[in-house]
Amino acid sequence: MLLVVTYSQAARTTLRNICRSHEDVVVRRLGRAALFDETELAAFLALRLREKHDADVQIERTAPFNEFTTVPESVREAAEAYEARDSPATPYSKFATGTDYPSASEMRDREL
Repeated sequence: MLLVVTYSQAARTTLRNICRSHEDVVVRRLGRAALFDETELAAFLALRLREKHDADVQIERTAPFNEFTTVPESVREAAEAYEARDSPATPYSKFATGTDYPSASEMRDREL
C-alpha cells in the first residue's frame, strides 16, 4: 500500500478531493493521511499531489503488519495478558514486575 501524509491545509483539501473522486483507490482515509492501493493510478495520484504541494506531502510504501511473523511471542502474550488484567488502572510497568513478560524498557530498546 501507499501511505500519503499531508502537512498543510491546502494539501489536505487536495487529498480529500482525490479520495472523493477516486474511492476505488482509497483503502482507508485517516484525516491528514490516506492509504492507497498499490496501483499505478494510486501512484499517479500520490505523485500528482506531491507535485502540487511539494514538501507538504510525504509518500511511503507500506507493508501489512503481520504480528505472528514480526512480533515475538512474549510480546504478543504480554499484550494479551495486560489487556485481560484485573484492574484497568494498573500501569504496564507494575503489571510486568515479577512476571516473565518483558519490561517496557526492554521492549523500547529492541527493534522488530
